[in-house]
Amino acid sequence: MTGWLLTYGPARKALGMILVAATILLFLMALRRAGERTGRLHERLETWEKNDAIRQQMLDAAARRPHDRHALADRLRDGRF
Repeated sequence: MTGWLLTYGPARKALGMILVAATILLFLMALRRAGERTGRLHERLETWEKNDAIRQQMLDAAARRPHDRHALADRLRDGRF
């Protein structure tokens, strides 16, 4: 039944056009999906960088903290807190 499609000129041309359109459609869908995946990865990287900056600020603050109560009292008296 489908054998006549391959031998009949206009039907063969239409089948070729349908295959080309399907190929282009699948390519565009794959391209869109890759773009979405790239967007999610970019968002994840931004979140990671923001969290890393906050973590670094916390480590810097912990490094500058007074070592004991006497050092804290000295800092408060000097107004350096």
